[in-house]
Amino acid sequence: MFKVLKKSEKSRARRSTLTTAHGDIQTPVFMAVGTQATVKSLTPKQVEETGAQIILGNTYHLNIRPTSELISRFGGLHEFMKWRKPILTDSGGFQAFSLSKLRKITEEGIEFRSHLDGRKLFLSPESCIQIQRNLNSDICMVLDECIPYPCEKAPCIKSVERTIRWAKRCLDEYKRLEMHKRGIHTFAITQGGCYLDVRADCSKRLTDLDFPGYAIGGVSVGEPEEQMLEQVDICTQHLPEEKPRYVMGVGTPPQILKMIALGADMFDCVMPTRLARHACAFTLDGEINLKNARFAEDHSPLDSNIDSYASEFSRAYIRHLVKANEMLACTLISIHNIRFFQILTQQAREHIEAGDFEEWSLAWIARYEKGNVK
Repeated sequence: MFKVLKKSEKSRARRSTLTTAHGDIQTPVFMAVGTQATVKSLTPKQVEETGAQIILGNTYHLNIRPTSELISRFGGLHEFMKWRKPILTDSGGFQAFSLSKLRKITEEGIEFRSHLDGRKLFLSPESCIQIQRNLNSDICMVLDECIPYPCEKAPCIKSVERTIRWAKRCLDEYKRLEMHKRGIHTFAITQGGCYLDVRADCSKRLTDLDFPGYAIGGVSVGEPEEQMLEQVDICTQHLPEEKPRYVMGVGTPPQILKMIALGADMFDCVMPTRLARHACAFTLDGEINLKNARFAEDHSPLDSNIDSYASEFSRAYIRHLVKANEMLACTLISIHNIRFFQILTQQAREHIEAGDFEEWSLAWIARYEKGNVK
């Protein structure tokens, strides 16, 4: 399912192919986030035209509404939303973190109150896998417990031990349901907060369980960037070379390049569409906010280096849409931003193959951060 095609001689960056039932994924890869079976403000065709190879759905949200059983009756998430390429579904473990006032964690699983209507719900490792089987995603994630920042070491270790036990239960259910026969892969999630020894131990013990792939969870939850990169660094050192490594929920363009150099393969983040809803666009010279009056008569595209449908329009026109509260503004900026991240990872793949990833990456980050100084 995973083949490393080229390794850098100057860092841990690698160029690989991940095979799924709905097509091959070239890594490093940025995955567009489609939490509710939609990438916000875009049609599946528009998402595909950005170059996106894979998108995400969310187990927690989709099982509450419209329910995984309903989606299953449509043949799974691909058919339900008319997305023909690979889909990764997150397990809902992060929602136990982000919706902490609505949940209670026990050894058996997570007790929820729906954020929609307050009704009681329960998510166990087994039901988490069963829901994702109904969704028929290409990559399903285990149920884990995301550790807050800051967190004392003793409760952190207790939480990690539970995450490892849950991972084993998820893997057992995955095997019992013979989901591999449907071409579905399952990834474990390593945790441990900012305690590098705990991170290393968790990574090694999950590796012993022999999952098809591994994710690094619980990063970018409030800790400084330096600590986040240290966590990714220690995990990639202890996760297997022959398996994909996915850093969950991050990050900025420079962070992605830095994590690629550490040996990470897969990334996702809501940033491209979330910032688009606030009129913010990514450029090679940093981020720009289209609300700014200096763009009122700007004839140039958002970034002349980014080839997308949005590049047909001027900054002035898109700013007009923003000021007029027109929905098209969000659509055009979202197209541009997702395309920006696709080009970034495409170029990373090309430079790893060429053998000059590190030099290119440092120059890219320097230009971006110089222009991004506010």
